[in-house]
Formats: sequence, structure tokens, C-alpha cells
Amino acid sequence: MRRDLLHFDLPAELIASRPAEDRDGARLLLVDRALPPGEVAHAHIRDLEQHIPEGALVVVNDTRVILARLLGRKRTSGGQVELLLVRKLADEPASTPTPAERWSALGRASKPIRPGADLDFGEPGTLSAHVLASGGGMLEVRLSSPAGLPLAEALDACGHIPLPPYLRRADDGADRERYQTIFARTPGAIAAPTAGLHLSERLVERLRARGVRLTSITLHVGLGTFQPVTVDDLDEHPMHEEQYLVSDEARAAIADARTRGAPVVAIGTTVVRTLESAADPERPGHVLASAGETRLLIQPGYRFRVVDALLTNFHLPESTLLALVCAFAGVDRALAAYRAAIAARYHFYSYGDAMLISGKA
Repeated sequence: MRRDLLHFDLPAELIASRPAEDRDGARLLLVDRALPPGEVAHAHIRDLEQHIPEGALVVVNDTRVILARLLGRKRTSGGQVELLLVRKLADEPASTPTPAERWSALGRASKPIRPGADLDFGEPGTLSAHVLASGGGMLEVRLSSPAGLPLAEALDACGHIPLPPYLRRADDGADRERYQTIFARTPGAIAAPTAGLHLSERLVERLRARGVRLTSITLHVGLGTFQPVTVDDLDEHPMHEEQYLVSDEARAAIADARTRGAPVVAIGTTVVRTLESAADPERPGHVLASAGETRLLIQPGYRFRVVDALLTNFHLPESTLLALVCAFAGVDRALAAYRAAIAARYHFYSYGDAMLISGKA
């Protein structure tokens, strides 16, 4: 698909810099794939149970955002430096004097960050990074705590929630809670699965009271989800690998939904990509219990094998996430919905409002 077909103009004031006061307080645009493009309805997340069929299976992503943004200085020059931890590569042997881990990371400084550089974060001795290698725009670093602190404790002391740059503000204490879903269990993401941010405990209770069932998968959101598209044709866009896990429990829950004739509702694009990556090639609608890495890029023309409905936030123009939404809803219907959301002054992006796409395609 051509990237320019995914373009839209968004007034800057519609970019939400803070979440709604209540998790389930956002607005909800309803899009039915059986209706013509442009026919939408307006609701609120807090009433989501009214728009999910009784007995449906709701699938959430239980990844947890790590404090991946590190602000510090180069040890030799004192120059400011920023690291974004992208993916843990390995633990250092337990025999090393202090606990250490190897990570791939993005780095930013006034001068290039070269192999051999030492970087310090937080109070002296709390957390350091030694740059092992660089290439392809990425760094490989060795993280350790000279003071001997457990690395999880050192990161908690020094790290910041990696808010998307379009929020144009520094993270604060509130983001440590609100940029995590209530399902966050498995650390590893560098961005939140944002559709899941809308679900509150009370909303989940109301869903369950209507017979809706829940299960979870894991996809550690990384560069594959939010890396900007810079090529004209999405076929040429290089997707980065992201780790995922579909447990046997999730496999069984989906198999049970198929037996009952119940729809599978994905909470967010990360759930879609995970379930579609794990789709059983022998049994349409089913998944395989599996763990691995996915580079799946979903764009118009893709045939969905598992997901029947999608709750999703409003995404950046010309992004792979918008391409996925266009594939699921249809290009004309998705872009008409975006125009309707802009006209109705919905809020966009990570802390913004949401859209529920359902109905037969």
C-alpha cells in the first residue's frame, strides 16, 4: 500500500497529552463493518459492555512497560546522553562481580556515542552502561550497577517511562500507573498497548457479568510497532522483530470461543498481530500455543484468520498501525471514521479516545 494513502491532517489540539481522569472515561467511536463508510455512532468506553456480545472472548496484552528511558552523562566528557532500551539480549554470567545485562538501545547525544564509551545514570554508582558496539542505528550496551544493586532496582531508581515524543512533555509519577494497563504482568515493552489503557477493574467486572470471557497474550511492544514508515510503499518497510507468547490457556480459550460460536475481540493492534502470527494454518479461526518473534505487517489485502472485532486507539498518519486498522475496517471506512472522529473532536494517540470496529466485513 502507498504510504500517502494513509495520510490525514490532525489539529495539534486533538493530541491528548494526558489520559482521561478515569481509565474508562474516554469516548468511543463505533464502526460497523456491515454499514457503509461514514456511518458511525458515538459512545463511551465506560459503556463498552453494551457493545460487546454476550459470551464474547476478549483478548488483552499483558506486557508491562519498562522504565526504558535513561537520561545521563558521558563519563569522560560529561556530555548529556539519552538511551532508550529496546530489547534485552542476555544476562551476563552470574560469576561477574556485579549483575549485568546486555541490551540493544537507541542513543542520542550532541556527538556520536561510540563503542567503548561509558555512560552514567542517576546518583553516582547507581547505573552505568558500557557501549559494546554500534551499527544500523542501534547500540549494544552492557548495563550494570557499580554499587552492586539489583538491576531492576537500579532501573527503578534511574529510569523514566518512555512516553511517545508527540506528547511533548516529560513523564511524571502519574505515568508510572496510567501508562500501564491493569493487565500488565510481564515486563518487556517500551511502549504501552494503548487500547488496553481504557479498561478498568469495574469495566472488566461488568463485562464478566454479561458472560464475556477474558484471556491474555503477551507481545512486548518495541520498534516493530511504532517505527515510522519512511518508504513510499509499505511492502518495502522493514518491520523490527517483537517477542510474543500465546499460552496454551489462550489457545484453549480461543478454541472454546469457536466451539461456542463466540467472537474474538482484540484489545489493541498488538493483540491482533500476535493472534494472527500464531494462527493455526490447519484450523481457521484457531491459534497455536507458541512463543517467538513476529515481523508481521498487516495492510489492506490481508485476510484475517482469528480476530473478529477490534478495540483500538486512533493512530498516527502514515503508520503501520493505521494500515492494520484500514485492513480490518476497509480503507474507505477507516479513513471516514477518522474524519468523523476529527469532526467530533475526539482525542488521538496513546492517551486519547478509542474506536470499536465490529460486524461482518
